[in-house]
Amino acid sequence: MTTSNLGVPARRTVAIVMAAGLGTRMKSTTPKVLHRICGRPLVEWVIEAAVEATGTKPVVVYSPATEAVRDAVAAIADTALQDVPRGTGDAVWAGLAAVPDDAEEVLVLSGDVPLIRGELLTALLDARRLDQAALALVAVDAIDPARLGRVVRNEAGTVERIVEVKDATDDELSITEINAGLYAFEAAWLRRRIGDLRASPATGELYLTELVELARADGRLVGALDVEDDGRLMGINDRTELARAEWDMRVEINDRWMRDGVTMLDPSTAYIDHGVDLAHDVLLEPNVILRGKTVIGRGSRIGAGSQIIDSTVGQDCVVWASIVERSVIEDAATVGPMSHLRPGAHVGRRSEVGNFAEIKNSRLGEHVRQHHNSYLGDADVGAETNVGAGTITANYDGVRKHRTTIGEGVFLGVDTMLRAPVTLGDGSKTGAGAVVTRDVPAGMLAVGVPARIREIRKPEDPVAPSPAGTAEDAPKPNGSAG
Repeated sequence: MTTSNLGVPARRTVAIVMAAGLGTRMKSTTPKVLHRICGRPLVEWVIEAAVEATGTKPVVVYSPATEAVRDAVAAIADTALQDVPRGTGDAVWAGLAAVPDDAEEVLVLSGDVPLIRGELLTALLDARRLDQAALALVAVDAIDPARLGRVVRNEAGTVERIVEVKDATDDELSITEINAGLYAFEAAWLRRRIGDLRASPATGELYLTELVELARADGRLVGALDVEDDGRLMGINDRTELARAEWDMRVEINDRWMRDGVTMLDPSTAYIDHGVDLAHDVLLEPNVILRGKTVIGRGSRIGAGSQIIDSTVGQDCVVWASIVERSVIEDAATVGPMSHLRPGAHVGRRSEVGNFAEIKNSRLGEHVRQHHNSYLGDADVGAETNVGAGTITANYDGVRKHRTTIGEGVFLGVDTMLRAPVTLGDGSKTGAGAVVTRDVPAGMLAVGVPARIREIRKPEDPVAPSPAGTAEDAPKPNGSAG
């Protein structure tokens, strides 16, 4: 049996996350809570905190205008529809319909507060339990209360009500303690009283804050968890606040990785998504972007200007000024500068991919060298093969993609073109500028346009002179920029 921080048995607690507002100040067709920071929608950060505090799936309340939210969170939360959004009270009412009957407590959160953490929510639940209160809220002594609801207390310090700015007297406006919009409720009391909320004469909305007065009218306490104004509890309303939250989250993520053994030469220019995993002794140079589910192995160096997306980089690798998308780089391989690994690229152990080399949906074996100005698409390349500068796999015939198979120890001369589908056997070679349109057997040489198949001349083999005194039809030397 789990227990709370107070040492008492944990109650069944479910969170309701309000996400029905489109967020007009974002000036976007994307619902506000689906805007992303550090690779993750705002609402997912809130859901994670809710699950950490409760151990159960939350209920996310959406509206017809934010239907995309329902689809985005379907795998990690239950959902409830608020048909016609009429304020926070109405949103919680809609969410309660999806809360299991055995829930003893209900947390209420906003989906646009991504910097919230589970430990704060746990402390809020404990504050309610300590006073056996009908509800508890988070109160912040704000540096700038602005137009936020003020927390009004009696002489004993008990919370009596929340007053909105438009309804506040001058004395109430001087109060700096604000309501952060985070609540913990006794579920049975909330179910009984939520229907007693009255619509605002001005807006027609139902305000959740009215429940404070209803609780006091019932003779019940309203607890308050007092926290410092560190900016973490402010909701995101526009793009400037989104950028500030991104910065705060990025600083937190980078600090955590540096404490865990990652070196960042300039943390202010390291952009690391939430889902990235870094091993000890990884070194990140300036202006590095790591996105999605990227994994970087121990001792690897990600050089300046690199962007790696949903990819795996092994141990002791170097990636420099390159883009890597949904690819795998095995141990001790080097990529860059100015390389592009497109989705499906797999670079083998100790392989070298150099300047302006591009790979797509191809697998390179161990110690393949593809140093510069080349393209491998839909190809399988055997170990110890050398790909000369300017090599291209012509993998698309205008209708279908075809594969190229290159064996082990193959030597591709500069400007080789391989028209797929084609296979080059182990130890075969191509001459400079060869256009290979048919298979090349193992140990043979392809030269010319279109390429002709010849035996590979050994250095000690004599060259028979032609009548004109030249080596007629002799294989031309292979070209490769190594």
